[in-house]
Amino acid sequence: MMTNPESGNPEKQSAGPEESGGLPENPWSLSAEELARQLDVDPAKGLQNAAAQRRRRQHGPNKLQKTKQKSALAILLAQFANLLVGLLSVAALAALLFGKWIEGIAIGIALILNAVIGFFTELKATRSMEALRQLGETEARVCRGGETRVLPAGELVPGDIVILDAGDLVPADLRLVEANNLQADESALTGESTTVTKQPESLDADTPLAERSCMLFKGTAVTAGSGAGIAVATGMRTELGSIAELAEEAGEEFTPLEKRLERLGRRLVWATLAVGVLVAAAGIVGGKDLLLVLETSIAMAVAAVPEGLPIVATIALARGMWRMAHHKAVINRLSSVETLGATTVICTDKTGTLTENRMRLKRMELATGTCDPEAAGQEECDGGLLERGLEIGILCNNASLTEDESGVGEPMEIAFLQAGREHGILREQLLKQMPEVREEAFSAETMMMATFHETEEGCRVAVKGAPEAVLDRCTRLAGADGDVELDEEQRETWKNKNREMAEAGLRVLTLAEKTVSSQDADPYTDLTLIGLAGLWDPPRKAVKDALEGCRQAGIRVIMVTGDHPATARSVAEAVGLDVGDEGDRSGEELQPAGELNEQQREQLLSTAIFARVSPDQKLTLIDLHQQKGEIVAMTGDGVNDAPALQKADIGIAMGQRGTQVAREAADMVLRDDEFSTIVTAVYHGRVIFNNIRKFIFFLLSGNVSEILIITLAALVNAPLPLLPLQILYLNLIGDVFPALALGVGEGDKSVMQKPPRDPDEPVLTKAYWLAIGGYAVVIAAAVLAAFALALMYYDLPRQQAVTIAFLSLSLARLTHVFNMRDVESPVFLNEITRNPYIWGALVICLALLAGALYVPLLRDILDLTAPGREGWLLIPAVALVPLLAGQAAKLLRHSAKSR
Repeated sequence: MMTNPESGNPEKQSAGPEESGGLPENPWSLSAEELARQLDVDPAKGLQNAAAQRRRRQHGPNKLQKTKQKSALAILLAQFANLLVGLLSVAALAALLFGKWIEGIAIGIALILNAVIGFFTELKATRSMEALRQLGETEARVCRGGETRVLPAGELVPGDIVILDAGDLVPADLRLVEANNLQADESALTGESTTVTKQPESLDADTPLAERSCMLFKGTAVTAGSGAGIAVATGMRTELGSIAELAEEAGEEFTPLEKRLERLGRRLVWATLAVGVLVAAAGIVGGKDLLLVLETSIAMAVAAVPEGLPIVATIALARGMWRMAHHKAVINRLSSVETLGATTVICTDKTGTLTENRMRLKRMELATGTCDPEAAGQEECDGGLLERGLEIGILCNNASLTEDESGVGEPMEIAFLQAGREHGILREQLLKQMPEVREEAFSAETMMMATFHETEEGCRVAVKGAPEAVLDRCTRLAGADGDVELDEEQRETWKNKNREMAEAGLRVLTLAEKTVSSQDADPYTDLTLIGLAGLWDPPRKAVKDALEGCRQAGIRVIMVTGDHPATARSVAEAVGLDVGDEGDRSGEELQPAGELNEQQREQLLSTAIFARVSPDQKLTLIDLHQQKGEIVAMTGDGVNDAPALQKADIGIAMGQRGTQVAREAADMVLRDDEFSTIVTAVYHGRVIFNNIRKFIFFLLSGNVSEILIITLAALVNAPLPLLPLQILYLNLIGDVFPALALGVGEGDKSVMQKPPRDPDEPVLTKAYWLAIGGYAVVIAAAVLAAFALALMYYDLPRQQAVTIAFLSLSLARLTHVFNMRDVESPVFLNEITRNPYIWGALVICLALLAGALYVPLLRDILDLTAPGREGWLLIPAVALVPLLAGQAAKLLRHSAKSR
């Protein structure tokens, strides 16, 4: 592809970047040959591995600072930077000031323990998130040691030869050495929305950035054509890296869900402080002992803090994203996790998503008749037309076959190469006979591509593309006895053949050619029609079940394709897509939403298949559904799909056939390109949200019950049933471990048998707040009843009564975890009882409770004692009250729903 500049003896070249320690200045002003000499690289062979490794050690990885890992120290310090910790710190300080040394030191130790737990769990989650992001890192095609390799973009060094095609992200600042109709979108760098044409000729040294047409810059996108360039700057030395704002963009990403949880925690603290102030004021006015008032206030402050909330939220998100990655769905943005669960509409491409993207050439329509390329010796294929058609498909082609004949490139182009090999026509041999001198890249505007090949008669132009586009450019028809004029009647006949093939489910391309005297000629005029090629792409086996899963989940699926309407409908029927009353429509009907009347709008919203859709029309379709309040997921793979992927609530890029531009613009990347993976990701998105909702519900119902216990006891001037240290200990074990187990549960398949939740629905609805209040009242009433019975009926000492209250509340909160099952799930075998982490958490918590009661030092610090025979009668009874009440309520609700 590239020629080696006359660089002479390497020993006499100017010093390379390793020796000079610098990079060429103003590389756009240097010729490609001079730049190659300065960087000590052969453009035909690239750098040797040893030289590349030396340069990487000198220049560092090709990454911006925003991709730096969050340091362990920053994660540790973040554990102390929130209002909840501040509240506990004030409580500890107050205890120390009033001489309550044990309480003060214990709260301090609890703060440290909480920080340690939070540090290690968040560290693991953060590193997991960073590892997940690396799954979707940009790759680059690089020529090294004479071989073309695909490397992570972070491994590029100055001097690397980078090969680019339409749809690639530029991985470093490059000085072009080749450009074939190359265009780039540099809006990310310059702010200009129009694409820029690129060429390899050098420019003046003072040329402004936006006019450096021989340069490509890191972070921009190749929108058309192909080319190759020498890397002249990497990492922070690139133009993108020099922008100061990006150097400071290492901030942590917070999802809307995490922000809502943070606000929830703050509101709980402020509400508790308000109640605490009122209780303290009432105590002081009532003449209570100041130390007792202080002790009550500290107890309420400790009870208010949901210690496990930020820890479990982080782990739940990270764990869920790992599960998605395990199922081939890589999430690019944290905020997408909660949006996934609310998805109501999926707009999906056909090729490669609903089908296998494993095409074969099944049928050729020629002037001599129908031909099956896989069946040799058919008389109707005589006249050399099949061979001419195969040659066009092989020449007008950018794919290549591997040793196992699987191929690299577009599946349609691979299919032509495979069919040619079966007929003894090899691309390598054709190119030796007819070298390629020019390529007119495929574009969404022309719907065609062309290549020019040098022959003795001039230049042979091979053209393939969409039937509607190519047929209109043909003036002659190839026949067995020579070429004839193509009149309008014949043109209509060929258009009918195209429709028939499309209705049979074939992807149809038109093949044409001509001979011109110059490679500068217009490729798309006065073409000779050779025939129609029908390619077959079988539907994926898992799609039917996935579509049925979407129907049960209340998610509507819309096919959006660039194919012929008949092809789209044939595939839709094969995979079981619910076409609906409106059937299919052309993309031309997708006018901007403001230009549609109400009837047109309703018709488009009811349509399940859109064919011949352009990238711009995808935006209109998304807009229509979003205006209706739908949460839209849109698939895409091309560079022109990037705007639609960004506009959709969930942009989904194809990991195998998708361009780097599409993958960068998307919220989620499918590593297997399968539609069923989208459905799996939606399932996990719903499970993650439900898990987070469950552990918040669990935490708050427990914490509110503690607040009620303290408040009610203070209002009736009774002794405190729970001491501050006991609450702190209870929260540390009862909040973190069971809540964490709820957060990482695998969920229940029944989540896909319910409609999507309203995206504007809060984490905790009114029904959840009522349930939290109800459970809190039940738990508080049971514990206070046990405390009162111990003091007044059994006449037990206060320490023993407090111990009974402490153990009753502890066990009540542990059994309460089984109330977190869904209403529809069975009582004994459900998502909670099947969760092994729940049972592990219960074992840990029971062991820690036993330690609090039977380890002397810990027992003395917590001011506990043996509960006695009466206590052991009360404790299990109280522990079962919330469980029995919760299960009874769920059974009643389920019975009411079933009526």
